[in-house]
Amino acid sequence: MTNKMVLNDTSRCQPDYDRKAELRAFDETKTGVKGLVDAGITEVPRIFHLPSPENLNSQQPELTLPTIDLQGIDNNPIRRKEVIEQVKGALESWGFFQLVNHGIPNNILEEMIKGVVDFHEQESEVKKQWYTRDMSGKTRVIYNSNFDLYSAPVTNWRDSFYCTMVPNPPQPHELPSPCRDILLEYSKQVMKLGVCLFELMSEALGLDRNHLVDIGCADGLAVLGHYYPSCPQPELTIGTRDHTDNDFITILLQDHMGGLKVFYEDQWTDVPPIPGALVVNAGDFLQLITNDKFVSSQHKVVANKVGPRVSVASFFTTGAIQTSKVYAPITELLSEDNPAKYRGTTMKEYVDYYRAKGLDGTSALLYFKI
Repeated sequence: MTNKMVLNDTSRCQPDYDRKAELRAFDETKTGVKGLVDAGITEVPRIFHLPSPENLNSQQPELTLPTIDLQGIDNNPIRRKEVIEQVKGALESWGFFQLVNHGIPNNILEEMIKGVVDFHEQESEVKKQWYTRDMSGKTRVIYNSNFDLYSAPVTNWRDSFYCTMVPNPPQPHELPSPCRDILLEYSKQVMKLGVCLFELMSEALGLDRNHLVDIGCADGLAVLGHYYPSCPQPELTIGTRDHTDNDFITILLQDHMGGLKVFYEDQWTDVPPIPGALVVNAGDFLQLITNDKFVSSQHKVVANKVGPRVSVASFFTTGAIQTSKVYAPITELLSEDNPAKYRGTTMKEYVDYYRAKGLDGTSALLYFKI
């Protein structure tokens, strides 16, 4: 019985388990999950345990995420129309798609992945100087393990750094040397691609091509560099818990390891890495302003015995900008039969609520429903 209690660990069945203290001890090492792996742990500590083990071998009929090819959209109106229809179909159903021929050269993608690896694999003492939980914007780069460490019910098996790149891009000296140059270059390229995608999405919604950019969807960009170390008992924990993103869209660059899953048609579906491709998904804010026309889908990353897995998530969000701009469902998309489903909110209010709630498996959108 005792073993079972340890496996399905919750503080309820272990009165002697002081979760807060164990979280604090982990946080104070400032070396994250990688620090545990480097120290040679063979068992996953309790703070990382899921309420019930993750089934890593579930054999379900595989659904395939749509892949959209941007080749020719700028000089061939017929091709552009086809792509707009594909974007519309993907965002109304999956909320996700893979993107090829997106215009960002392969060498830039590879260098960006390498920059994230090099940041996380630098000497602990050097890396520790970036470690903080202060999200107020005082420091340009925020490195830690689990932004919601003290609020989430389960600690995720990953370390991350977070940096706001637009507006007010950081000065080179404010960035860590292992990824300084590539972070600036990659962000520039992602911003260009983001504008192109918002134009396609605007047209897919039957709006003017510049609508989403004009209302501020591309006004802010934050880049997250995730590092998922190898895990001795992957079924007991999770790389990133099921969640939705608190932004307009996310453009994700993943390495070759795999592990990302999307919840679609009542099942978890793999998003296999395609060399040179990017993964695009709608965030909660896009679902809110499109009044549920485009969906922000649940997704997660499973832990793996083999590692590290590295990914770079670029969030189009204005969460870091001090603005009182209120976002609500777009008037042009509403009608008597399709009234607004959400109240207006500022990005700051939304992000503050999302962060305080933590990744607990529920959608922050519910709080803003009318």
